[in-house]
Amino acid sequence: MRDGPRHRRSGGRHRAGWVAAAAALVVAAGAVTTWRLHAGPWARSASSASVVAAGGTGSPAGASSGTSSGGRSGSGLAGAAMTVASISPAPGASAVAGTTPVSVTFSDRLAAGAPDPTLSPAVPGSWSRTGSHTLTFTPTGAFLPYSAVTVTVPGGRHGERAVDGASLARSVTASFTVGAGSTLRLQELLSDLDYSPLAFTPAGGPIPVSDTAAQQRAIFDPPAGTFAWRQTTWPASLTSQWQQGAFNVLTKGLVMEFQADHLLKVNGVPSLGLWNDLLGALAAGEANTGGYNYAVGSKVVPETLTIWHDGQQVFHSLANTGIPARPTYDGTFPVYARYRNQIMRGTNPNGTPYADPVQYVAYFHGGNAVHYIPRAQYGFPQSLGCIELPLAAAAQAWPYLAYGTLVTVTG
Repeated sequence: MRDGPRHRRSGGRHRAGWVAAAAALVVAAGAVTTWRLHAGPWARSASSASVVAAGGTGSPAGASSGTSSGGRSGSGLAGAAMTVASISPAPGASAVAGTTPVSVTFSDRLAAGAPDPTLSPAVPGSWSRTGSHTLTFTPTGAFLPYSAVTVTVPGGRHGERAVDGASLARSVTASFTVGAGSTLRLQELLSDLDYSPLAFTPAGGPIPVSDTAAQQRAIFDPPAGTFAWRQTTWPASLTSQWQQGAFNVLTKGLVMEFQADHLLKVNGVPSLGLWNDLLGALAAGEANTGGYNYAVGSKVVPETLTIWHDGQQVFHSLANTGIPARPTYDGTFPVYARYRNQIMRGTNPNGTPYADPVQYVAYFHGGNAVHYIPRAQYGFPQSLGCIELPLAAAAQAWPYLAYGTLVTVTG
């Protein structure tokens, strides 16, 4: 059991090793040219689209092919340039699974030794011929969620060539976007990194942290296993929040805790940066050392605020909640902003403005925060929606009210 409140690291390392970014530059006709195809005339509802390199000729995927007088099949024109007939996933496609193969189909039969297209960001996997006209990349890893993936088909002097010597005049690029990862895998990783109050035990043993490809694929195909509360002394108002595989307020709070530690935007929204840093932290063994905190504000008079750390009650104090005209709403909310001191400004119910100096501020729901403000006494509704504490109590509570800490208001 870990002792003491959560202490946030003052810095974090944004791991870039899992995400590469590159631009495709091709020297064609003495000029550097970048070609990017977006959803447009070539986009289709299917998973592939017809693509033609600028300056070349070609026919849409599925169109009939002919034979020229020069004996070339697939181009339909004597001496016509080789073209890219289709790329899958289609240019501009979104919500693509990160484990999806990438295929490039050409207008002509490929020559032996033709160069492979390139992918950015790169992931473990390999290119192979899946027909006389098609190259397919089969990932053994996976593109991270929300990645913008660019496929570059090389053209020009060192680019793709057909069996009859025809070549792709210019390089062709197309992009697609990867969809969301598994919420279940997100919960598993946050548990493995000790951010969650639940421990995860995989059914078949853990995935080696050094196995990059397997860790990437697990984002879209998570391993089976079981979750169990690390401590059995948590109040039911917290344990009832847990839903395996569901992105609810408990999981959002865990995400916010991790985001704060790794200097990401603290909004509880999964992103490319979040998945990148989760895998980076796992590989580096950078687990959370601050434990888990939970707070309950009770509106039953005398009103109180109670805080648990790693399943043990560590704080209890009289508190004030909102008056009937400005109530403190029931529910469970994650702490999303914190200030040691602040001038809190707003409007009283009678329309007059206020500007109150407050201390040890932790916002959890809209303009509602736990904080200190001087009062003659505490324990009954006096605030405009906040949970107010005496000075010494607020100073004691504030370190536990870290980013992502859940605050339940009840009564």
